[in-house]
Amino acid sequence: MKDTLKAGVVHEERIGIDEERTIAFMGDELRVYATPLMVRDIEHTCRELLLPHHDDGEDSVGARVEIDHLGPTLIGQSVTVSAEVVEVEGPRVVFEVNVHDELDHVGRARHIRFVIDKAKQGGRLAKKKARLAEG
Repeated sequence: MKDTLKAGVVHEERIGIDEERTIAFMGDELRVYATPLMVRDIEHTCRELLLPHHDDGEDSVGARVEIDHLGPTLIGQSVTVSAEVVEVEGPRVVFEVNVHDELDHVGRARHIRFVIDKAKQGGRLAKKKARLAEG
């Protein structure tokens, strides 16, 4: 990880809310931005923040998301997901994230990601696959 990654680094993404990002269980009249999709958008935004700060062969994985979904966002609206690094401790990176649509503050989260070496991660996964095959 490059030394450019420090507390205070920020990144934001603007995301359109289409039908795919909404709940369906209450019918079409009550479709709003789904919490699991908000989580996905938060993770994506935080990963995008990290990418320019990785060394070759690095990426990151999510480890924890604490989220408050504060209000509805309608199909056709957009949200802005704003992430800020608040702590870097070795490979562990902590983010504070806010989500706003055009009218309201609709979400906030604390997210933890770990910067990983992709080759080492591949080795860990291969070992797990082997253990699974042993059954």
